[in-house]
Amino acid sequence: MKFGICNEMFGDWPWSKGLSLAKSIGYTGVEVAPFTLGTYAHEISSSQRKEYRETVLDHGMEIIGLHWLLAKTQGFHLTTDDVSVRIKTVDYIKTLVELCSDLGGVLMVLGSPLQRNFPESMTHDQALANAADLLRLVVPELESRDIRIAVEPLGPQEGNFLNEAVQARRLIEMIDSTHVRLHLDIKAMSSEPDPIDKVIRDNADLMIHFHANDPNRLGPGMGDVDQKPIFKALQEIGYRDWVSVEVFDYAPGPEAILRQSWEAMQAAMAFSE
Repeated sequence: MKFGICNEMFGDWPWSKGLSLAKSIGYTGVEVAPFTLGTYAHEISSSQRKEYRETVLDHGMEIIGLHWLLAKTQGFHLTTDDVSVRIKTVDYIKTLVELCSDLGGVLMVLGSPLQRNFPESMTHDQALANAADLLRLVVPELESRDIRIAVEPLGPQEGNFLNEAVQARRLIEMIDSTHVRLHLDIKAMSSEPDPIDKVIRDNADLMIHFHANDPNRLGPGMGDVDQKPIFKALQEIGYRDWVSVEVFDYAPGPEAILRQSWEAMQAAMAFSE
């Protein structure tokens, strides 16, 4: 497994300071929230993209890809019945694919609950159909740049669309492209009816990315979730891709979050061997 960090946790820190800290602890990858570079992808200049990519590489790290794809934007939505909004969203996701490629990333985590939740007047099946129609139109751009979208199930506390991995699988199967696969997240899986380690094993065939955290919105090992069965499952399925630390409560500060998360993940892996 390879270990990365999500760059929004650094807040106002200079890029170099955050990357130096992460690298010194042992992390080797960076997952980028587009809003940390600019509110909208098209506002991020080619020089900014080059500077960020080179800064990451100069620190001996690599850019994994993007997440929080539609966060802090307006006018985009994944499941709406409004075809014009869906077309705008297709065009914007294509812009994000270009950004990901320019940064040297290879995947894009599709979460962004506010831009995918559906109204009571719509069924989950209708929302799935709309999302599938939208994402099919993005596939040619994904293929041309060899970028993969990782669909992220999120718990009911975040919204009503794709609350379980089995629902995300349905969406992926409807799109039927090797460039659209599955992302799993510890916080989100904590609300699934099955234990987290079982969800991992059941979805090993589609999972291409993983977020480590805790339902308390902090890093792995900073809450009540036992990380040992989780990392044992990852090892047993032969997972060799990225595990990124994603938190939502930044109060402890970047150094405490990254060090405690690293220590917890390494201890869980050692216990599982």
